[in-house]
Amino acid sequence: MKLFGESSPESMEFRQWVEMAENDPELFEKLRQDAINEVIENAPTAHRQRLRCLQWRIDQERRQSKSALGACVRISRMMWESVAGRGGLLESLSQMKESPFSQSTPMAPATKADVVPFRMPGS
Repeated sequence: MKLFGESSPESMEFRQWVEMAENDPELFEKLRQDAINEVIENAPTAHRQRLRCLQWRIDQERRQSKSALGACVRISRMMWESVAGRGGLLESLSQMKESPFSQSTPMAPATKADVVPFRMPGS
């Protein structure tokens, strides 16, 4: 039976990660950390500290879990809280919808520019 995406390069890489996690957990963990650090270092400088803090929090959730499934549930709950919880995405969107031009919503200052007229060829 052929599974969805079984022949894609991404699934091959995933299988390699799974095999490594089963056969050499120390190497898996080292390479996992290296991959995470690479993503953070390739992010825009302004986002790196926040990404490091988020990864630290994710790692703490993983450490507090007794199983991989437990870690997955904890991290999923953490993500849903950032969407639906207090101060989350839904609350922020709702506030913007209610008062899109209020002082609480930062807006970029308007900039002035010179308008340069373009002339049609032959005119």
